[in-house]
Amino acid sequence: MQPAVASVGSADGVPAPPQRIDRRRVLALAGVAFFFLVCGTALLLIIGYDIGPLALGIGLAAAAIPVPFLVAAFMWLDRYEPEPTWALVIVFAWGALVAALAAFGANTGIASLFAHLGWSRDIVAVAVAPVIEESLKALGPVLLLVITARRGRPLFNGIVDAIVFFGISATGFAMSENILYLGGYGYAMGADKAGVAGGFTGLIQVFIGRIPLSGFAHPLFTSMTAVGVGLAIRSTRRRVRILAPIAGLVTAIILHGSWNLMATLANNTGRPEILLYGYFAVMMPIFFGVVALAMWLRSSEGRVIQSALVPYVRAGWLSPPEAASLATVGRRRSARAWARRVAGPAGGDAMRGFQLAATRLALLRDRAERRAMAGSDTWSADLADEGNLLFLVSAYRSGYATADPMAPQAFWDGSRYHVRFPDGVTRTVDAPVEPVVPIPVVAPPPPTFAYPGGPGYPGSYPARRYPPPGQPPRPYP
Repeated sequence: MQPAVASVGSADGVPAPPQRIDRRRVLALAGVAFFFLVCGTALLLIIGYDIGPLALGIGLAAAAIPVPFLVAAFMWLDRYEPEPTWALVIVFAWGALVAALAAFGANTGIASLFAHLGWSRDIVAVAVAPVIEESLKALGPVLLLVITARRGRPLFNGIVDAIVFFGISATGFAMSENILYLGGYGYAMGADKAGVAGGFTGLIQVFIGRIPLSGFAHPLFTSMTAVGVGLAIRSTRRRVRILAPIAGLVTAIILHGSWNLMATLANNTGRPEILLYGYFAVMMPIFFGVVALAMWLRSSEGRVIQSALVPYVRAGWLSPPEAASLATVGRRRSARAWARRVAGPAGGDAMRGFQLAATRLALLRDRAERRAMAGSDTWSADLADEGNLLFLVSAYRSGYATADPMAPQAFWDGSRYHVRFPDGVTRTVDAPVEPVVPIPVVAPPPPTFAYPGGPGYPGSYPARRYPPPGQPPRPYP
């Protein structure tokens, strides 16, 4: 009989964590949604009043075209631990609605002030707008990071996570900005000169310049801030944690201002080669450099995950092949294919759940180790999450581990395998130097002890065979 995916409360008789509705969280999300709705309505009314409802609709439709591709690129980068959908929606809405509305109002107000003082409006594009826009695009993800970190569960684990959140915020901002450019400077201005045909001609011209050629600009600028924030998250030095985000933001502002300066010079002098030179000689190398950095960071994240799981392998919670199968995207895909082959679609889903739970466990352990190295005892707040994730690892594993009829029964005790051979005798086998991936090995649960008030669910709690990070071994009650 094909095993079904184990539910959260079905692994080894361990009781499931209680499911509670956090009313404060629901109210907070409702308040945030209402705030975004107000900002979005105000932004559309302002732009619609400026360029007209028809141009607004056309600009909105055209500006939305690149969004799925950009979001898909960030989601592809975030393959090891997909971020919560609600968090990605929040940062996208922040960039598209709140940051865009605030930047539009600030830039317009400062431009009017400069005009009243007799100053050139080009100063706004080159020196003022980059400061306002980069600060606002970054503010949403930073607020989300601070709020979740205060609850002991930060959403960001490093540079890759920061690039994803900041990049999606910048994608939302670019979409709203493109509504004005595509609908106003593209369709509306062209329609005023040559009717509907002229409007669509202007729309196509602006679309080519804003989307295929420079659609990556805002995410590229904001990725500089993301790198600084990611470095601060990973570092244990106070100086780096303070200076890295500032340096990242300053770099983003300089890069943004340089791009606007080249566009302004090309427009004012009538020499488009200035912009073309800056595009191919400056922006494109930086863009490909950031893409290469993101790819390298994603690969290194897999190695971090594998190394962070070593304590759990030594404790008998995971087998060496299981930890090794999480190191690369290719190995993860092979493990899911194997689980589907031996246990059907339910087995594939169970393997996917196992991989996500084990990845979050590794990142939790890595964060706790870094906190301990920094001399902080805040790692103790992670105990509940660790218990729940270990529970999920065991629950998902039961959906596929014993499903292959051709594989011998094998157990991992933390140091060696216990394999039942065809003659019915169980023998001890040392682990090979290079783990065989995947292999259907069941890691038996360690003995359990009562742990009152512990990790978020009643009953027994799995005893650790290793000390908490930075602490000497001690028995649990």
